Amino acid sequence: MSHLRLRKCLSGPIEAPTWPAGIRPVELAATEPRQAHAVLDEAFPGLVAPFADWHGNLTADSEYDPSLCVAAMADGGEIAGFIQCWTSDFIKDLAVAPGFRGRGIGAALLAHAFGLFAGRGAGHVDLKVEPDNAPARRLYARLGMVEITD
Repeated sequence: MSHLRLRKCLSGPIEAPTWPAGIRPVELAATEPRQAHAVLDEAFPGLVAPFADWHGNLTADSEYDPSLCVAAMADGGEIAGFIQCWTSDFIKDLAVAPGFRGRGIGAALLAHAFGLFAGRGAGHVDLKVEPDNAPARRLYARLGMVEITD
């Protein structure tokens, strides 16, 4: 399936994330990574490798930086959402657990990632999205991401 490539330019002011009450960002390394895997697996059924493969491949990848893999942690210790980014200024995956959707967690994770990339000196950050994923496309557009051609 073809994907659209979207870009967020980071040259202007970057809005700070607005975290919903009871949710805070935590690096994946400070969580139980199986929970993040479960959130991804539920969001992308059949597309995420089994945990051992996923985690091993993630942490061994040359573009892996633990500070760019961030969970949205609920006060009760549950991972409400997860964003996985690469050092190539690319957002690989963004997922929010079904019970936490519609609360602004996806927007907060994206805004947090934009701030991380801007702090690293990146001029922009890209991601890919399926053309028929209207909810994700609306979120990305609302946060200033625009379609680009490779």
